Amino acid sequence: MARPAAPATPALGALRGYRAYARRWVFLLVLSLLSCSNATINWLSMVYLVVSIPSGVAAIWFLDSVGLRWATVLCAWLNFAGSVLRSVPCMLVKVQDPFAFLMSGQSLCALAQTLVIFSPAKLAALWFPEHQRATANMIGTMSNPLGILVANLLSPALVKKEEDISMMLGIYIIPAGLACLMATACLWESVPPTPPSAGAARSTSEKFLDGLKLLTRNKAYVTLAVGFGGGIGVFTSFSALLEQVLCVKGYSNEFAGLCGALFIVFGILGALVLGLYVDQTKRFTEALKIGLCLTSMACAAFAVVSQLQDQKLALAATCSLLGLFGFSVAPVAMELAVECSFPVGEGAAAGLVFVLGQAAGMLIVVLLTALPVRRAQPSVSTCHDGQDPLDWQVSVLLMAGLCTFFSCLLVLFFRTPYRRLQAEASGSPSVQEDVSPAATDRTPHPAAAPCGSSEPRTAPAGSVGAAPLQSSWLEPALLTLPPCS
Repeated sequence: MARPAAPATPALGALRGYRAYARRWVFLLVLSLLSCSNATINWLSMVYLVVSIPSGVAAIWFLDSVGLRWATVLCAWLNFAGSVLRSVPCMLVKVQDPFAFLMSGQSLCALAQTLVIFSPAKLAALWFPEHQRATANMIGTMSNPLGILVANLLSPALVKKEEDISMMLGIYIIPAGLACLMATACLWESVPPTPPSAGAARSTSEKFLDGLKLLTRNKAYVTLAVGFGGGIGVFTSFSALLEQVLCVKGYSNEFAGLCGALFIVFGILGALVLGLYVDQTKRFTEALKIGLCLTSMACAAFAVVSQLQDQKLALAATCSLLGLFGFSVAPVAMELAVECSFPVGEGAAAGLVFVLGQAAGMLIVVLLTALPVRRAQPSVSTCHDGQDPLDWQVSVLLMAGLCTFFSCLLVLFFRTPYRRLQAEASGSPSVQEDVSPAATDRTPHPAAAPCGSSEPRTAPAGSVGAAPLQSSWLEPALLTLPPCS
């Protein structure tokens, strides 16, 4: 039985004429800092969800058509301008209509978010070799929740009284300004002079509208976009409603903040481990499906435990597990979106998933907040709205049911070949060809059985293209060579 081709190594990439530049890490640093600084002002309102949906398609076009560098620079300036604009009412006296400044600044930052959230998959594809793409995608993607965590920890420490708000907003301008400066001064090109892989050399070979048509006709991509986009919506609703759900059962706001912090911290740790794993093994689909199954179990556990009193340890554990399993699969899903849709642009492949996720998040939040009813019975509620506490039982059970539904959709129906990895294998010279002076020192791989032989004509194990890399639960498919004429 033929085995799948081994993952590419740095030596193999150099042999094929590809090169990875050290400044790719500078690009990744700028993008991560920009994502983190954008998230530190994300706590204000739901403006991000509202603005990102209509602007998402435009951001996808800009990223794939204009280029990664200019998209990052534009994102940095929008983020910096928005953070300054929203701070004007607090820094200047007698500002008329401060709410307009606040919402205008938030809207600019929301526009910036659509660019920065869609960029990690493209940056990983264009600048990083095959064995580092998932890790780079993980770093860029997880910078946003890291920024949310920093804001949640830093804001209460900075604001002790109302007069401290202006100081806090001024401090939040600093990382946005630093990211803007670095993006403008340190990013010189959208693509490296020499691509790091064959996939990077053939990136975005489809026009924007043609690419969108291909995505809508790709059953695997549609399944992934609906399933994982719905999962993003569930996580959005969890983050938005966590404090309201817990305060009804007597848990303090500080404990709810701790659960949210554990949710993010364990998610980042899980994403780091899983990103390194799939970079080496290329088992994207297996990692995604197993992670989603475990996420559904953790969400169901949270739905039960959150309705009990005096269960702080169990709640902290379920929130940690939910982040560990759910957050960790996000970069893997973005890599799968690119793999199953290649050669469509990475911005379109990853961006549409996030746009669907934002739309699903709005709908799920509206649905879950419409279901609770007020109970007049005596309670231990610590909520501060001055009204009878809400009963969130139906909402959290529905949230767990939706999480399970989207996970089952992906587990049962998602199956795809890894088109980008296949293209990289078939579009590059095989390692046994004489492509360097040192080639004569290597032992050549055995050739396929000649015509007339009784042996099956399958490609030799270990050669480039020995088997098309594809997703499956147990084993890859064999590549059978064409019959003899």
